[in-house]
Amino acid sequence: MASIASGDARPTPRSVLAAQKILQRHAYAVVPLSLLVVLFIVNAAIQPQFLAVHTWASSMSVLCPLVLTAMAVTLPVLSGNGGIDLSVGPLAGFMTVFISAILVPAGITTPGLVIPIVLLFGLLSGAVNGLLVAYVRLPAIIATLGMYLFYEGLGTEVLPQAGGNVPVWLVTINGSYGGIPDVWFVFAIVAVLWLLVSRGSYLRSLLSVGGDERAAFTAGVHVARLRLVTYAFAGVLACLAGLMLTGLIQDGDGTVGPPYTISAITAVALGGISLAGGRGGLLGGALGGGVLFLIQELLTDAHVSVYQVSVVDGIILIGALALNGTVEYLRRRSSTSPSGISLADARVAPPADGGALTGTGSGA
Repeated sequence: MASIASGDARPTPRSVLAAQKILQRHAYAVVPLSLLVVLFIVNAAIQPQFLAVHTWASSMSVLCPLVLTAMAVTLPVLSGNGGIDLSVGPLAGFMTVFISAILVPAGITTPGLVIPIVLLFGLLSGAVNGLLVAYVRLPAIIATLGMYLFYEGLGTEVLPQAGGNVPVWLVTINGSYGGIPDVWFVFAIVAVLWLLVSRGSYLRSLLSVGGDERAAFTAGVHVARLRLVTYAFAGVLACLAGLMLTGLIQDGDGTVGPPYTISAITAVALGGISLAGGRGGLLGGALGGGVLFLIQELLTDAHVSVYQVSVVDGIILIGALALNGTVEYLRRRSSTSPSGISLADARVAPPADGGALTGTGSGA
């Protein structure tokens, strides 16, 4: 007679396993997503016009640079070893000057020319940060602070006062098409590109380096090259934010960018991303940017002055960093064995799958 237990045993469907894997990978985003939903409901209850369709385009155009700069900061943070990019705000602000005071006067106004030039500028700028951090071995906070001051000064030198001309298509990109904000298409493109990148070895290598740099190097990850690519990607996202910011303010302004650095760091902390590296993703940066935007919407509706907003922003930043650090401490403590040896340190990282960022050699 056959055993009942053996007759009822069934393998778990692949779809269920895939869903469990996705949920586990994005577990860090549960808290910021919940906070985002709560703040959205609060805004909708307090501000009846918040859900009005005609306000979506303007709201999303304000949200877009904040989310993109938060994503730009997220990537270096994930790489660990104190990784961060303080230059994303001034770089985004300099793009408003670069477009309005350099490209447009030179007759470069079509999207087919402006967009590739801006993104290439971001790639090269981020690569400079990557070289300083990964190969010159400067602390990331020092290297990117230097670039922060460089772009802030360069922007005001090229354009001492706000002004210049902006292509019409760049202004209209902050509008809507068929009731759908054009910014949503930008977010969709970034999301699709990130999903494609995540399917390769890059994301796994990035998280492994952020979690344990030595183990990742032993497993064959070229750490220096990966960090170079990571900072280059961050520069691209920062310049894309600057492109959208140019359309939002409709002129060039070298002083508009620096505040975005503080907002981006706050958004990363709010997004559940480990500031020690190795845990998180671009989704966390996006959610953190959305949370910060909704908080600012509440402050605006309450007619809070600019100075008081700065005070609140400072409190939010300190609170977010403290909460992030506490969560990280508890997570590491829970993953430590009774003998005091970290379970993460006790295992050897799996070999990388032969992607372009792997291989033996220097760069640990």
